[in-house]
Amino acid sequence: MSVPLYMDANVRGAITEGLRLRDVDVVTAQEDGTDRLEDSDLLDRVGAIGRVLFSQDGDLLRIATSRQRGGEPFAGVIYAHQLKVTIGQCISDLELIAKVCDLEDLRDRVEYLPLKSRTP
Repeated sequence: MSVPLYMDANVRGAITEGLRLRDVDVVTAQEDGTDRLEDSDLLDRVGAIGRVLFSQDGDLLRIATSRQRGGEPFAGVIYAHQLKVTIGQCISDLELIAKVCDLEDLRDRVEYLPLKSRTP
């Protein structure tokens, strides 16, 4: 049980590197040669290769939400606003998701980071 992740072109390299140091299966759009794809095509690509997309792109979030509301299948998206979630929070939360969920848990869903409030 684990979720292989796919980082869109807007995700900071530090997040990808931190996840790899924690043995999370990660591929980036740059590595896959899809960093110039339209968001809708990227979402299709991620599903075709059996991964869940992590994005910090509001436009991609809108497309995923639209698909969700319209009943169009997609592999799942995990979204974090660039200014509201730290790199460390992203790494911790994505590691948790990757290690305790499976692909079916996230299919046709949009999950938001942080997973929980970190205020005392």
